[in-house]
Amino acid sequence: MPFDHLPPLLRTSSSKIVLLVLDGLGGLPIEAGGPTELEAAKTPNMDRLASEGALGQATPIRPGITPGSGPAHLALFGYDPLEYEIGRGVLESVGVGLQVKAGDVAARGNFCTLNEQGNITDRRAGRIPTAEAIPVVEQLKSISLSGVTTEVRHVKEYRFAIVMRGEGLNPEIDDTDPQRTGVPPLSAIPRSPAADHTADLFNQWIAKARQALADNQKANGLTLRGFATDPNLPTFQDSYGLNAAAISVYPMYKGVANLVGMEVIDFKGETPEDEFNALADVWQEHDFFFIHIKKTDSKGEDGDFAGKAQIIESVDRALPALLNLNPEVLIITGDHSTPAKMRTHSWHPVPFLLWAPATVRSDVQSSFGESACARGGLGNISSMDTLPLALAHAGRLEKFGA
Repeated sequence: MPFDHLPPLLRTSSSKIVLLVLDGLGGLPIEAGGPTELEAAKTPNMDRLASEGALGQATPIRPGITPGSGPAHLALFGYDPLEYEIGRGVLESVGVGLQVKAGDVAARGNFCTLNEQGNITDRRAGRIPTAEAIPVVEQLKSISLSGVTTEVRHVKEYRFAIVMRGEGLNPEIDDTDPQRTGVPPLSAIPRSPAADHTADLFNQWIAKARQALADNQKANGLTLRGFATDPNLPTFQDSYGLNAAAISVYPMYKGVANLVGMEVIDFKGETPEDEFNALADVWQEHDFFFIHIKKTDSKGEDGDFAGKAQIIESVDRALPALLNLNPEVLIITGDHSTPAKMRTHSWHPVPFLLWAPATVRSDVQSSFGESACARGGLGNISSMDTLPLALAHAGRLEKFGA
């Protein structure tokens, strides 16, 4: 169980905690001495919270380690990602309602574009929209293999999830995404002899999928990532005594929240305003709220510095609706850094803002940005410190020892 020392200290409280995660929030200046995306954004509401609260920097895994989104979120939820390893396939699958039991093997799929030589020209098939991708997923549902069953479901845009069920399956398989263009997709390679049979089955499925997709203009190929099975995680309720809710647009983050026992809230819309309205609708029913903003990460991966700053600004404009609910504790941070300059996740620590009016020891910083956070009163913390800090400031922890 994460933080085994915490359950004996937990106490009942009516306090509310909000964890607002801007995916890939951390950034870098385009030119030396310039602002990061967060510093370039106009964020009067976050700046006010920074002046009233305390700032710091959070390291998702360990210094120098670049995290994926799954392990980075597990760290924010207090689960050591080096102990609880969850493949992206499980997160995507559970996020769209596919059941993944022990012994099943799930993977996340990306549609991609292949040229006549079979080399990848676009790893995301031109980011085909959901309406265009759903019929492509339907083409995959007819594929059958002897001795196992497969279930395929669309996730979002160019992404899908696949779950394979049968006897003797093992998820120790390397990704088939080479992470670059100009080369063909990789084969499913087992990392141990125990996974030989499973890798062979997935390679059979991939070959049939290639045939089914061959006539498509954009999504004529695919790659698979994050082979995994049910990790059997301790629940959020058992670990922290919290009745937790998750509000997210993207299925993968619904998946990780579901795996730790949060209630995933259904709502309409995709904007920060829509997410904060959904928060207000369930405010009386829960005491912990995880809110996820995806597009900061997407813009960073696209190398769109200005676009990432604009997404941050859109969150800031919507913040009054959240603040009007008067949470006792509000934490604003990211799961990892995705600098537009690098177009990918990075190892840089993530800006961290703690606002808890009744208990916070405020520092001298007055704006929310990487430079201010590097000088903030919280210092450099681990992302795994997020939940203990939130619980303490929410009055939910007893004294340790006599």
